[in-house]
Amino acid sequence: MDPVRRNILATGSAVAALAAAPNVLSQQIKQGATAMQFYEKGSVRIRYEDTGGPGYPLLLISGGGLNSAISGLSTAPFNPIAEFKNEYRCIALDLRNANTGQSTGPLEVDRPWDSHTEDQLAVLDHLKIDKFMVLGFCIGGPFIWNLLKRAPGRVVAAVAAQPVGFRPEKPTVLCDGSIAGWGPELVKRRSDITMEAIEKYLTKMYRTDPDFMFTVTRDFVRNCQTPILVMPDDVPAHPHAVAMETAMLAPKAELSMYPWKEPKELIPLAVRQVRSFLKAHRPATA
Repeated sequence: MDPVRRNILATGSAVAALAAAPNVLSQQIKQGATAMQFYEKGSVRIRYEDTGGPGYPLLLISGGGLNSAISGLSTAPFNPIAEFKNEYRCIALDLRNANTGQSTGPLEVDRPWDSHTEDQLAVLDHLKIDKFMVLGFCIGGPFIWNLLKRAPGRVVAAVAAQPVGFRPEKPTVLCDGSIAGWGPELVKRRSDITMEAIEKYLTKMYRTDPDFMFTVTRDFVRNCQTPILVMPDDVPAHPHAVAMETAMLAPKAELSMYPWKEPKELIPLAVRQVRSFLKAHRPATA
């Protein structure tokens, strides 16, 4: 074959392969079990993941404080997507303005907890999900209680693992951690946000009414009829006393074994307890 013709044919084949690649990639994404998508409303853009499974909806909230993101679920004491995606329709999202995620939006200084809760509910509404179950780590504890307060009747059952709470002997631990580990990086990425705004935001979140679970009162917990499994921890940001008090107050609360994270051989037992709890309270029909 003429060398020039051979080069032309080879180049044409390469171009054809490159042209076909996006279609192949698109098919692979569509055929995958998990879809990474975005919900947008006004200046708010939330990245979420929906496993799209046939099971009952299960909202997952990662730990990591204000850097809570989908990626954090893979480094939690157990990965709830890996554990439950074959039984539930797992939905997770990057917290708005988490440095480790892709969700963005205004820093609502006067309503930090509610702005995030509204993002979570907006994603569920977007997916046409009314009632759901929820499992949250760390900061997921106060978020779960805020969901129960803001959307009564929609949360069928909840699991609060190593929940955040107010520790009187270390009253600034949560605020200090966010100022050091979240705020400066966000300011670097967002020219519209200042450290002054960050400090006001965190003051409203953790210092204005520093008590208990931050988002609800003890009276609210005492009167809450939603089943909840509390999995205590005992590190500065996850006070054991608050987790235990929550479990004692909530009339339909259950308590996991403790400790459940260490040694690591205990974690499968804790996961079995979570699975049993969710199954026991899962509605017969979605």
